[in-house]
Amino acid sequence: MQQQTAAAASEQHDTRHIKKVMAGSAAGTVVEWFDFALFGYMAVYIAQNFFPSEDKMASLLATFAVFLVSFIVRPLGGIYFGKLGDKVGRKKILALTVLLMSGSTAAIGLIPTYESIGIWAPILLVLIRCVQGLSAGGEYTGATIYTVEHSPMNKRNSYAWAMAAATYFAFALAAGVSAGLVAFVGTDAMNSWGWRVIFLLAVPMGVVAFFIRDHLSESPEFQQMRAEKKGQTSYTASQVVKAEGHNIVKLGGFIVLYALSFYIFSTYMNSFLSTVIGLSPTQSLTASMVALLFVAALTPLAGIISDKVGRRKMMQFAAIWHALFTIPAYMIVSNGASLEAAIIGMLIIGIGQVAASVVAVTLLSEMFPTDMRYTASSICYNITFAVFGGTAPYLAIWLTAQTGSYLAPAVYVTVVAVACFFWVTLLIPETANKPLRRYHTEPKLEMKPAVNLNKANIN
Repeated sequence: MQQQTAAAASEQHDTRHIKKVMAGSAAGTVVEWFDFALFGYMAVYIAQNFFPSEDKMASLLATFAVFLVSFIVRPLGGIYFGKLGDKVGRKKILALTVLLMSGSTAAIGLIPTYESIGIWAPILLVLIRCVQGLSAGGEYTGATIYTVEHSPMNKRNSYAWAMAAATYFAFALAAGVSAGLVAFVGTDAMNSWGWRVIFLLAVPMGVVAFFIRDHLSESPEFQQMRAEKKGQTSYTASQVVKAEGHNIVKLGGFIVLYALSFYIFSTYMNSFLSTVIGLSPTQSLTASMVALLFVAALTPLAGIISDKVGRRKMMQFAAIWHALFTIPAYMIVSNGASLEAAIIGMLIIGIGQVAASVVAVTLLSEMFPTDMRYTASSICYNITFAVFGGTAPYLAIWLTAQTGSYLAPAVYVTVVAVACFFWVTLLIPETANKPLRRYHTEPKLEMKPAVNLNKANIN
């Protein structure tokens, strides 16, 4: 009886500890992605202040080109912070990246406009977005790894969903705050000074997130690995690619769909609703906020289902949903041309998006060994997001302008979803309910010499 009571108390303590880990990781992730998302939601005002032009579409394209710049440097941040995370630990890097993101976001709110300093305004904007990209490169994969490494084997997705939820909530919060400020101060004031206020909110939020993360404990999986390796240094990026390149490519093939769908859903759709459909900035931001909150609310259920049915079935569901419903969702949004139609269309897209994001959160840890996990997952995640996520808003606008069809971005997502389904079916193994690999090559057990019983009995 005493043993059962002790076991129950221990399990309760572990559950409380994991929930604390979830909260700490998610809090920092909310701040990171709130800061990062603001650029997309403020794109219209940034375009007017930093890229003034008679052609609004040209200004918007220039703004999303800067949006893309941060994605180009994200792999560099992933490699740098990934190597540090595999060497000194997950916790320290997570505390550092949230400070870096908050500081750079606040700096955007302080840059003088093109009218004040000319070409230096967009140059400074690009440089600061590069700093944001470096920080983002080490943030998300580190937070997901930290959570997964604390979680029980059969409930990894049942806890790691919090990272996906934090991302959606951060984008929803950014959309909600943006919509509220636009409604409160008006479009003219927003264009003049209001957009700066939102970026400056990064300072207090970043300080709070830093102190939360700084009081967390290090990952037990990482601590055990470091103890067994007896302080050996981490691997270079080239060594990680050589050892785990096949898994990086396999998982990257699925994350293509996640990245493309996410930024079409969370960033481009806001511009699409206001510039193509003709909704007001407040309406388009409201639609984005409602859809993102809906998706965030679905993440716990998606995580539990993933642990029950396995990762491959969840990935296949995400691919099938995107292939079947992305084009109809765009048609609903476009034909309805109202706030209600926008919300319905985004909710339809969001169901496939949440399935893709939640399973990807855990796969970033399950596909790679502990001693290379931070670096390998950062390379996989950030390169894929740079190529497909960062280009998504720009390509969506360009495809719409070139084809004259508002369905062009939806067709793009549909084609990728079909290809992704066959990629998953043929290449990605099942990783649910299996132990995490600790080393890229599992260490062989040392064989003790057999005892010669005959000789041992001679004396």
